[in-house]
Amino acid sequence: MKANVLHITAAVLFILFAGSVSGSLDAMNWPSANATLLRNFGSNSGGRPVLGMIFGGGTDVFSAESGEVIFSRGKDNSASRLPSPLGAWTAVDHGDGLISIYSRYAENDAEDNPFEFTQVEKGQAIAVSGTSGWSEQEGFYFIIFDRRERRWINPAMIVTPVQETRPPQILTVELRNNQGTTAGQRSLEQGRYTVLVSTAGGAPLSIGNPVPPAAAAVYAQHAPQKIICSVNGVETGSLNFESVYARDGILMVSRNGLVSARQVYSSFPAFEAAEVYLNRGRVSLEIIVQDIAGNSRSVINNLTVN
Repeated sequence: MKANVLHITAAVLFILFAGSVSGSLDAMNWPSANATLLRNFGSNSGGRPVLGMIFGGGTDVFSAESGEVIFSRGKDNSASRLPSPLGAWTAVDHGDGLISIYSRYAENDAEDNPFEFTQVEKGQAIAVSGTSGWSEQEGFYFIIFDRRERRWINPAMIVTPVQETRPPQILTVELRNNQGTTAGQRSLEQGRYTVLVSTAGGAPLSIGNPVPPAAAAVYAQHAPQKIICSVNGVETGSLNFESVYARDGILMVSRNGLVSARQVYSSFPAFEAAEVYLNRGRVSLEIIVQDIAGNSRSVINNLTVN
C-alpha cells in the first residue's frame, strides 16, 4: 500500500488546490527549528518522486510564512471521512496562489484543534510532529504547491538556505540500451542509450541538532538539484529537480522539457537522467551533479564505441 502513498497524495492535493493564480517565490522559513530532513524534494521513493520534504523527530511544526488557513483536517472533524494518506494536515494560502501544506503530524481532538483561527504568522507553531496518515516514523511532511502552474515546488528553492560546503556524491553511472540491457562501461556498440545515475547527498541536513545514524543512512537517497550529462563536451541532457508538474493527471519532471516522472524514476534508486546517441570512436561521457547550495561533483567515463 505504501508504494502508492505519493501517487495518492499528489491526486488529493491537485484536486483540492487546482486554481488559476500565479505563485510567488518569496523567501520562507524552515517549518522546524530542530527536525532532521529524511527525504528531500525529488527523492526517488520506490519509483515515484517525493513532492516535498519529509522530516523526522519530535518537534514543533511552524508556519513557513504568514497566510490564511484554507483547510485543516484532524481526526474528529467532518473531513476525516475522506481517505487521507496525509493524516492530520493543514494548508496555508500565502497569496498569489502559493500554498504550504503541513501533514502527517500528531492528530488532535476536535476541541484541541490549533486551527480554530483562520490566520497564521510566519514562524507560528501550528502543530506537533507525529505519526498520522501513512507515516513511516515520527515526523511531518512539508509541501509547497503552486496552484496556477499546477506544480509542486522544491522548498529548498524558497526557504532560508542552510549553508552546505560538501558536494553531492555520484554513486553509479550506467548505460542501458534499447533492449533494456546494461551496457559495458568501457566498450559498447554504437546506438542510443539511457543514462542512469544514482546519487547521494553531501551531508545530512539537521536544523539545530546532530543527525542520528538512521537519518544519515536515509540521506544517501536524497535527490540533488540538477544532473547534467555531456558527450564529448556537449551537454545532451539536464534533469532538474526544482518542480514536479501535474499535466492531465500525470506527474511530469523537467528533463530537456517535461517528461513523465514515472519514466525518470522507474529505475529506483537511480534516476533516468538523459538519453544519448553514441557514435563510433572514442567518447567522453561526463556526469555533473549539483546541489541547491551550488556545490557540484563530476565524473568522466571514457568509452570506446564500436
